[in-house]
Amino acid sequence: MRRTYAPAMRIRIIDAFSERPFAGNPAGVVLLDSAAFPEDAWLQHVAAEVNLSETAFAHPLPPGGDADWALRWLTPATEVDMCGHATLATAHVLHTTGTATGTVRFRTRSGVLITTADDDGSITMDFPTAPLTPTDVPDTVARALGVEIRSAHDTGPHVGDLLVELADEKAVRDLAPDFALLAGHGGRGVIATARAEDPAGGYDFVSRGFFPAVGIAEDPVTGSAHTALAPFWSARLGRADLVGRQGGARTGSVRTVLRGDRTLLTGSAVTVIDGELLTAP
Repeated sequence: MRRTYAPAMRIRIIDAFSERPFAGNPAGVVLLDSAAFPEDAWLQHVAAEVNLSETAFAHPLPPGGDADWALRWLTPATEVDMCGHATLATAHVLHTTGTATGTVRFRTRSGVLITTADDDGSITMDFPTAPLTPTDVPDTVARALGVEIRSAHDTGPHVGDLLVELADEKAVRDLAPDFALLAGHGGRGVIATARAEDPAGGYDFVSRGFFPAVGIAEDPVTGSAHTALAPFWSARLGRADLVGRQGGARTGSVRTVLRGDRTLLTGSAVTVIDGELLTAP
């Protein structure tokens, strides 16, 4: 029997925090033409089918309010409170398709997040700075990472990660975590970071992010994590304007500017796939 499909909607795969395809962090983006989100189960099915660290869903809001679009982010397993790279990807789609220009305000679980298209094609996002609270290293995390941990910080409710400082850049790059152990750690995940070895390398610090508890073993470039990495490294390096390099096999760069309780995150994005989603809500 031949199946009749519902009217198609566009779905795109965007490589965020990269100026070239097949680098940075890929995100799915679905722009809805409805005035509300479909049922949660449908959103989760789509995110699981896309099977990237996050898929973003956005729909337009009535004019005159505090935001232009409503935005949600789902991993293959659950919804998250904050996601930087999928926000960048969504803003990129809005600008490259002519749907929006200049500044776009998104209503999210983490409040209104503002993105601005820059003249060079990059996008700057205005996110809340994560509060850092020194904490002990949980035994499960220490055993899962298997390396010396110099310090650890809780990153607050919106980010929900444990930020751990390692001895050097090589220690971060060589990490091979026990993901089964990490999955048992409370919170969203673990961010491992260290100062860049070469000051002339174009970045100030490195990081990797592991999130098995929400269905993501390793996230290549985690924008939200940089709202914690920015105050952490700004305090140590004495500068508000920094560049972070994140990832293992797949990497990308995030420029961070610390402005008190807000952090500006800047990056580029590339559309890699533009297709049709044939199963409607």
